[in-house]
Amino acid sequence: MDLQEAIKRSIQTEKNAMDFYRLAATHMKDADAKRVFEVLARDEKEHAGQFFAIYKGSEINSFDDFIATPPKEESDWMADLRKMLNADFNERQAMELAMKKEQQLEKALREMAAKVDDPQVRQVYEDNAKSTNHHYQVIESEYARLMGMVHETDIDTFVRE
Repeated sequence: MDLQEAIKRSIQTEKNAMDFYRLAATHMKDADAKRVFEVLARDEKEHAGQFFAIYKGSEINSFDDFIATPPKEESDWMADLRKMLNADFNERQAMELAMKKEQQLEKALREMAAKVDDPQVRQVYEDNAKSTNHHYQVIESEYARLMGMVHETDIDTFVRE
């Protein structure tokens, strides 16, 4: 696969993630969990935009038009979410799935960055991998809150007691 095709796929992957978070957020009952997924959806749109900025292909003419297209139901992100929605959707399961997807995406982004010779393109992949790791941490923190686990900001309190 050539570099422009890889970038095009990365744009699509980020859009798939955005669509996942947008749809999942609409099914969240917990206001804080919903807000987290809405923020992540905006971040994924921004990531897609970063890849679009370095894309030199001609298949995607307008970023806004691309972002406005309906979700790709066959994408892994959407297919897994649809299965969950057709079963017994809850925030915990959505966050577990999101953490898994973010870990997979971070790994793929880092692998791609290692293969890219162009420093500008490599930097976009590295920056997105770092942001994807941050997404994982945000979801993990919200998951801990939902599950009633000790939050990382409270660790010092519990260690001292």
